[in-house]
Amino acid sequence: QVQPVESGGGLVQAGSSLRLSCEVSGLSLREHSIGWFRQAPGKGREAVICVSRRNFNLTFLHSVEGRFTISRDNIKNIVYLHMNDLRPEDTAVYSCAVRGDYCSKTDFDYWGLGTRVNVSP
Repeated sequence: QVQPVESGGGLVQAGSSLRLSCEVSGLSLREHSIGWFRQAPGKGREAVICVSRRNFNLTFLHSVEGRFTISRDNIKNIVYLHMNDLRPEDTAVYSCAVRGDYCSKTDFDYWGLGTRVNVSP
């Protein structure tokens, strides 16, 4: 059974950094693309960033460009979301998801339950 599990969320002050982890069991991340999504209170889910099977990074959300990056460790089967200069508007539940060969905003096959990030002013 494939199961992504996120960790690393918490309560931080604006300007801080966090690193979220997405550990996936049941398949090799080497053969898949991984995306990070977020859902703020009272809002819909939005695609944030993705790393493809061939290690190309694609940032979907303009507001995180230059602040968020994504990386993968194929040996540990973990994908990281590195978040710098956090802002109160980054407050959300962050989830990771697994899909096939290339990055896209849609058609992800497996989803984690998410980890909550709260950024105070």
